[in-house]
Amino acid sequence: MFEVRIHGRGGQGVVTAAELLSHAAFDEGRHAQAFPSFGSERTGAPVVAFCRIADREIRVREPVVHPDALVVQDATLLHQVDVFAGLKEHGYVLINSTSTVGQLGLEDLQHAGERILTIPATDLAREHIGRPLPNVVLLGGLAAFTGIIHLPALAEAVREQFPGAIGEKNVAAATAAYELVESLVSAHTKEDARA
Repeated sequence: MFEVRIHGRGGQGVVTAAELLSHAAFDEGRHAQAFPSFGSERTGAPVVAFCRIADREIRVREPVVHPDALVVQDATLLHQVDVFAGLKEHGYVLINSTSTVGQLGLEDLQHAGERILTIPATDLAREHIGRPLPNVVLLGGLAAFTGIIHLPALAEAVREQFPGAIGEKNVAAATAAYELVESLVSAHTKEDARA
């Protein structure tokens, strides 16, 4: 079972991101489950959503405590919430930020063996969608980073959720993030091979 925890703020589409991720996995013939964890938060308050993906039926129904992957939709949460709590060894971390891992002060996490990347998801969303909503962009990046879902399944889930022009804009944003992460992962692999 592959477990994902998504951290963001109210209004950023955290719950929608988890639902789209599970929908894409389900469309690929896998079992999936998505659910949020929040109270009566207002826009801008911290929100968390969870997604589990497996090749067989998922019976557990509790929050994801030990995620295989973390998606952080708002880097300001890094200093407000313990987003890294329970992250599995060699887990994936994808952060929406124009800053580098070093600039965010996360070198120790990277040196501990965690796979961590930052991408400018909000900027990509503004460019392709016209609004600063990083959720679908980060899912495109997550697909490339982890391989847990494939881009065509994500695109189909997005088109079903957002028919018409808005869906196509979101697919373009997710595709841009997918290609960016592929290039970043490829560059890191080449650096590791030279080291």
